[in-house]
Amino acid sequence: MAKSKNHTNHNQNQKAHKNGIKKPKSQKYESTRGMCQKLLRNLRFSKKGNLSHEEQQKRAEERKAKNAGQPIPVKL
Repeated sequence: MAKSKNHTNHNQNQKAHKNGIKKPKSQKYESTRGMCQKLLRNLRFSKKGNLSHEEQQKRAEERKAKNAGQPIPVKL
C-alpha cells in the first residue's frame, strides 16, 4: 500500500516552548541599510540643521538676557 501520512506537527509546539519563544532583541539605533535613499538623504540634511545641546543652551541664555527688562506678555 501507498504511504498515507505525509506531514505531522506532533510535539513541535511543546519543543518550541521548552526554552521559551523569545522576541528578537532590538537595537538602540536601527540600521539604515536597505532604507530608501531619498529618505536617508533628507535625514542627513535635517540633522545638519539641528543645533547641539550646548548651542541650544547658549541661545536660550541670550534670549533670556535680551528679554530680561521687558514685561511678560499677557495671553487673553
